[in-house]
Amino acid sequence: MSNSPNVAVLVGSLRKGSFSRRLAKAMMALAPSELKLSIVEIGDLPFYNEDLETESPPAEWKAFREKIAASDALLFVTPEYNRSVPAVLKNALDVGSRPYGKSVWDGKPGAVVSNSPGAISGFGANHHLRQSLVFLNVPAMQQPEAYIGEVHKLLGEDGKIANADTEEFLRGYMAAFAGWIGRNRG
Repeated sequence: MSNSPNVAVLVGSLRKGSFSRRLAKAMMALAPSELKLSIVEIGDLPFYNEDLETESPPAEWKAFREKIAASDALLFVTPEYNRSVPAVLKNALDVGSRPYGKSVWDGKPGAVVSNSPGAISGFGANHHLRQSLVFLNVPAMQQPEAYIGEVHKLLGEDGKIANADTEEFLRGYMAAFAGWIGRNRG
């Protein structure tokens, strides 16, 4: 294990211009230099179906599991759909947790950032995701919490954070996450 943690970034939205993806990229740019962050795509994962869990599971599952297994930590950036996480993100959790007893999530420190154009800022998604992470044995950073409301007003056309206070908060959040990884890694 190198001193520079590899962080898998999982974005819970598939939309090309999604706020979650733009926010994730902005946060990656604000992260301490010792973190190696990369987005792990989840949109091409076939829905989890135990019938496909054979000696030759779908290639997309295998590749995804290998990427998560090779990571040291996890950053989830998600919108909220109907007071919960989007189906694509829940599916990724399910694919990575199987076959039973071989979860690629186990013990990896994580952090959750939810966002929404609305004022509630993805509170429901944030907490539903945390509920799954408890079962998956992902120690999720508790403080600071990150609920980014009115996200559409905070992201500039250039992809950067357009609000100085939000940029300062997210820079601090990523620094706290680096510390969390250091305390909970391995």
